[in-house]
Amino acid sequence: MMKKILVICGPTATGKTGLGIRLAKKFMGEIVSFDSRQVYRGMDIGTGKDLPKFSIFNFQFSIEKKRIGFYELEGVRVWLYDVVAPDYRFNAADYYQAALTVIKDIWERGKLPILVGGTGFYLEALLEGIATLGMPPDWSLRKKLEKKSVESLQEQLKKIAPSRWQEMNPSDRANPRRLIRALEVAAFGEKKEKDTREFLGVKKEFCLGKKAILKIGLKAPLPFLKKRIDRRVEERLKQGLLAEIEKLLASGYHFGNSRLGETLAYQEWREWFEGREHTAALKQEIVETWKKHEYQYARRQMTWFKKDKEIIWFDISDENYQKKVEKLVEVWYDKDNY
Repeated sequence: MMKKILVICGPTATGKTGLGIRLAKKFMGEIVSFDSRQVYRGMDIGTGKDLPKFSIFNFQFSIEKKRIGFYELEGVRVWLYDVVAPDYRFNAADYYQAALTVIKDIWERGKLPILVGGTGFYLEALLEGIATLGMPPDWSLRKKLEKKSVESLQEQLKKIAPSRWQEMNPSDRANPRRLIRALEVAAFGEKKEKDTREFLGVKKEFCLGKKAILKIGLKAPLPFLKKRIDRRVEERLKQGLLAEIEKLLASGYHFGNSRLGETLAYQEWREWFEGREHTAALKQEIVETWKKHEYQYARRQMTWFKKDKEIIWFDISDENYQKKVEKLVEVWYDKDNY
């Protein structure tokens, strides 16, 4: 059985899923999402699942508290949507476990797994493996560290784990969440609760050669991308994002006890639902803040993916980019080119 994996990555609003579906139809593939928020049930419009109305979730199996199944988009299976409830703290270890199981299932049925998404850390964890992936979070320590400034976290890490500090890139050094995780790992003494062999990464797990994985990256000039983001934000409002949030709140999920308070397209609306008078001015202010946050997120995604020299980039402002991608994939997927 030929084991290959196609990856489609890049910043938000670049049309990754649309391209994934097109390639899946042509090359007998199935999509496996690597999006850290599309795993949450009920958070559909804001996370851009773009599911047809009355879509049916096809449950296949469960892993602990995670339910694994697929939706069909244009006849193509899309996996790892709606895995957990919005108050579950889904992490990279959860993703690794779920995605690995799905990929093996897709291979066994003779299909091509097409990884589609924008959460670079999940992709890296899955393909390369991460030694600390099975290390449990220390919530009490995180709570203490969250009160500290970035500068204070940096100084603490330099003192406690200077080698880890040296390994971090400039972006990670300025990211409080990355700093806190590094301090958490250092405090844990580099011990693992689970055997690290469980998190070797797909490449090592299945001894995949260099040609077994093809990574396609989608990008666009910033002005072009901003227009697409603006348009998508407006579309999500029209699709009923506020009604979706109301439904989630009515179900008992709140901005403080679920991922609503930590997710783009949802967190910006907290003041709208928690007391402030509903005015046109406030609504416009929230929408503009949301757009700004989306721009910033797109930049962070590009910063992450640019580190990966295996990615072959295509500019979506080029009208013929999809045909160019198809030709590349066709050559790569040829059984003789393995």
